[in-house]
Order: sequence, then C-alpha cells, then structure tokens
Amino acid sequence: MIYIGGDHKGYKLKEKINTWLFDNNYTFEDLGALKFDPYDDYTQYASLVASLVSDNKQAKGILLCGSGVGVDIVANKFDGVRSSVGKQVEQVKAGRNDDDMNVLVIAADFTKEEEAVDMVKTFLETDFSKKDRYAKRLEEIEKLEENN
Repeated sequence: MIYIGGDHKGYKLKEKINTWLFDNNYTFEDLGALKFDPYDDYTQYASLVASLVSDNKQAKGILLCGSGVGVDIVANKFDGVRSSVGKQVEQVKAGRNDDDMNVLVIAADFTKEEEAVDMVKTFLETDFSKKDRYAKRLEEIEKLEENN
C-alpha cells in the first residue's frame, strides 16, 4: 500500500501525483489534504502517513509540503520510518537501494511535476538491495529507535 499526504503547499502537486498513481494502477490512499486549505498544517498529514508506514513494513509513503523539511522531520519521529527529501532520481534510487527508504518527501515549492513523477516512479520501482552492509545499518537504526 502507498499512503500519500500533503499540506496546502503540496496539495496541487499531490493531486498530480495521485493522477499518475491512478493511471499506472498503483494502490494508494490519499490521507489529505483532500481539499485546498491555506491554513492547514503539514504535521497532521505527515503523522497520518508515517504512522501507517510505521505499522506496516510493506507500506510506502509519499509526503509533500513546501520545502519538504517539515514533513520529513515529522515522519522520521516514527519508529521504522526512513524518510528523506528526494532531490533527483539517482538520489532516490540510492535511498531505496542502500537505505530502504520507505517515505519519499517532495519539496513542492522546488520540484517540477515531471521531476516529482520521475522520483515517485523510481521510489516505487527500486527495491532494497539487502546487501549485508546495508542490512547491518538498518539493524543499527532499529537499536537506536528502541533506546530512544
């Protein structure tokens, strides 16, 4: 399952990504904003997406806000969430391959629609490599989460 959410700054681009996901037969759930609200807060959407990804190891999340920073900070507060702001396709590919990134953050104020779609496609199509050194790092992160 793919969960997607974004505030007023990410709303327009989120809707375009939703259309792409639908047109390409992905199963996803839009957790909001479901309508444009210039006074909403990114924290509510980031919390919803991150909590569901945290509870389901097979799930992936996509979050959008203006800079990408706010939703990224919130998402990474949840155990098991490995969120990062996507800057370009190769960086997103490395994040999935090396770090099993499970939440892609898009900075709506700085990302064109075509770039966003390319990053989403890469995020969804790239598997975690499971190389020993990468798996070891994820185990170390899990230990950090247990102790904090």
